Amino acid sequence: MPSPPSTPPAAGSLQALADRCVQCGLCLPVCPTYAQEPLETESPRGRIALLKAWDNGTLAPTEAGDAHLDHCLGCRRCESVCPAGVEYGALLTLGRAQQRQRRRPGIRQRTAEALAARPRLRAGVFALYRRAWPWLPAAWRPMPRPPAETPRPPGRPAPRINEDASATVAVFVGCFAEHYEGPARAALARLLAALGIDAAFPDHPSCCGALHAHAGDTDRAATLSRAVSVDFASADIVLSLASGCHGALGETLGERAVDALAFLAQRADALSFSPCRERIALHVPCTQRTVAKSDDALRRLLARVPDLELVALDAGFGCCGAAGTQMLTDPERAARFRRPLLDPLAGSGATRLLSANIGCRLHLANGTEIPVQHPLEFLAERLI
Repeated sequence: MPSPPSTPPAAGSLQALADRCVQCGLCLPVCPTYAQEPLETESPRGRIALLKAWDNGTLAPTEAGDAHLDHCLGCRRCESVCPAGVEYGALLTLGRAQQRQRRRPGIRQRTAEALAARPRLRAGVFALYRRAWPWLPAAWRPMPRPPAETPRPPGRPAPRINEDASATVAVFVGCFAEHYEGPARAALARLLAALGIDAAFPDHPSCCGALHAHAGDTDRAATLSRAVSVDFASADIVLSLASGCHGALGETLGERAVDALAFLAQRADALSFSPCRERIALHVPCTQRTVAKSDDALRRLLARVPDLELVALDAGFGCCGAAGTQMLTDPERAARFRRPLLDPLAGSGATRLLSANIGCRLHLANGTEIPVQHPLEFLAERLI
């Protein structure tokens, strides 16, 4: 066994981050993977101990240990209850980066990463996927059929926000979201126009790098982050539609990255919505609660729609199991986390399901016939 280090670990290192964990166990009751499999190694506390032991050499990596790390959904619910302020998200990224150095990711993960980072390749693949989708067997449909292309609002220099002559606003499009969020982007443009804001949409999409960082490819994530920084250098405010992208955008752009729902909620007094006598299910993604923290903003916006009846889908901690690419790399396990949400949805009488993260919507839509939308789409429909 190696001797203890003579100097404390460097700030920001895996050891320094892991040392902040006091092993109190308060994270266990809020961890979706621990709830499904009550094993210490399926909890944040257990994974922290495992990563620390791998890093200092007291424990050799094993296939079983790698599986426990793979199972982590990265929901970061543990951070919200941790009395020691452990930065579990950063710790998980460092741990998976080390894991990736000794173990090549699977073909599905590598394919997802390649598509996310290569816009032209992705455009061709998704165009083919849309055309072939009706004839593909279910096993070859890892995601729903992409919607018909929605014309993107024209790209132009970021305009001034009317109430603040010193600020400009632009919208982050994203990678996979480019092919699925056309209706949501059009809805956002309508809502902003109602506020007198003519937002700028970039001529070419960017990937925030979250997909790569969460899988341990920190070098590619850093490259994509730098590209985002260049693309939005002239914008003072960059609106994000996907809560799963918001954390990476925040690390790249700082306070300039603003969740679109939070942005609209701050100006909601200028928006009016028509009554809606409809029962609608609401799913709040983990990243919306723990990273973007725009769940209260969303509820305030929806509360402005008269007569609306909301059904909250929060069974199983509300985690759908999509977890970035896990719905692609481990679909059976991801479906087990989704089932506690789909069962009550089916019996709720809801006519549609709202969720503010692209990965969650794709995963949920693949398991139900009920339409799944971004909340912005619903709000834009009711706009007066």
